[in-house]
Amino acid sequence: MKSITRFYKGWPLLLLLVLTFSSCGSHRSTLPYFSDLKGASGAMPVGVYELTVVPDDQLLISVTAPDQEAAMPYNNPYQPIAVTDFNQTRTLASAPLTRRNQNLTYQPYVVGADGFINFPRLGKIHVAGMTLAQVGAYIEEKVAEKVVDPMVTVELVNFHVAVMGEVAQPGARLINRERYSILDALADAGDMTPYGERSSVLLIREEDGRRVYHRLDLNSAGLLESPYFYLKQNDVVYVEPNKIRQANSKVDQDKQFKLSMTSVIVSAASVIASLVIALFIK
Repeated sequence: MKSITRFYKGWPLLLLLVLTFSSCGSHRSTLPYFSDLKGASGAMPVGVYELTVVPDDQLLISVTAPDQEAAMPYNNPYQPIAVTDFNQTRTLASAPLTRRNQNLTYQPYVVGADGFINFPRLGKIHVAGMTLAQVGAYIEEKVAEKVVDPMVTVELVNFHVAVMGEVAQPGARLINRERYSILDALADAGDMTPYGERSSVLLIREEDGRRVYHRLDLNSAGLLESPYFYLKQNDVVYVEPNKIRQANSKVDQDKQFKLSMTSVIVSAASVIASLVIALFIK
């Protein structure tokens, strides 16, 4: 009898421990990335990550040659450029305007809605849809008709992406390289929180004049071969909250509502009490 009595007294604690461990085990598998990668090593294709020029891009194009004086007319006038630096981690919403590279002093070319830039001496050039290397090679070929051994460098100076949702440091990021993946974006944002839904990360992209969206599964190794693994300019990455975060949010809202109602009731009771006391005093 005593053993049975002790069992009945101890079963609530036993049940609590079982629920705790089962809860931990049920959510642990959702936290790792690429959980279906098997084996100690392997290989996958790198894929294509070259950026193509789109309208509103800002291109920094410089032309040099052994005879610098001959190349000078093919460069925009020197003047400071202002590029928003989104990579401020103090307060992203109020990040100051700074230049990503203080040495960039050429005026950038802004790609028009029609895909053209206006280039000195060469006139209007259609660059939309070309890679940065292709733009450089095309201009170099044209300049070579007048200048001996020209060299053209092209850089995209307003390549930025936005990372939102369940990450440690949400905000927009200015990127200083072409090869930038979804993993780079999450790393720069401080990684996902434990409440991020890793199996359904939303990518919003501008394609052919439309905003399209794709859902990426970061639990699957297939993402490494996806055409959306590498990001493009103006991409938005949104990490949705998982069910635990949504449930916690609902509980918090219910608590706030109950606290508000309690405050209203207490205030009303205080007013009524004050009126009753005033009446009895009279």
